Amino acid sequence: MPGGIAFEFPELFFNGLWLTIQISVLGLIGAVVIGTFVALARVSPLVPLRWMGGAYDEFFRNTPLIVQLFFWFLGLGALGFRFSTDTFESIFRAAATGMALYHGAYVAEVVRGGLLGVDRGQVEAARSLGLSYMQMLRYVQLPQTFRSIIPPLGNIGIALVKNTSLASTIGVAEILYAAEIVESRTFRADEAFAAATMLYLLLTIPLGIIVNALERRLLVAH
Repeated sequence: MPGGIAFEFPELFFNGLWLTIQISVLGLIGAVVIGTFVALARVSPLVPLRWMGGAYDEFFRNTPLIVQLFFWFLGLGALGFRFSTDTFESIFRAAATGMALYHGAYVAEVVRGGLLGVDRGQVEAARSLGLSYMQMLRYVQLPQTFRSIIPPLGNIGIALVKNTSLASTIGVAEILYAAEIVESRTFRADEAFAAATMLYLLLTIPLGIIVNALERRLLVAH
């Protein structure tokens, strides 16, 4: 049975699946929050904010995620900062932080595109009604932006789930790490990594179905 080895080592594979889900959820929430603030900075009328938002985007999108993960775990440790006194908790938090910051840069570009895509007439009408810049963002631009960017945000979420496999490089016992441990114990590499593949598909295929359904629903609504 393909993937049957997962049931021979459930404590590894299913604990790994649970850790992958946790990192994915925390990483995506963090990415949306960070990305929204960065996008707002990039469209801000204040030049320093636009510069800082652009610098964030360029840095995180143009450096490898794996390098960033090593920095958050080992680099910060060398500087005397740790996410937790417990090593495993520190590794987990470093992974979640790295996922949020890295994917936040991509979310920022999506949100920025959504903000710029709002009809200028609506923005001008809001300002002419006396709404402040922040009120205009809150009541006019952001609601329309988030409605239009749900499909691309879903695709970023799927990419994030797959990228959690890189967390194994800093010692997070997620799905790929579990497969590597099982392979080292049994030398059944094909079965171990096939099981890991199926577990990733168990996460990404339902996400893809949800994203496609939301996209069709939004198209009908428009």
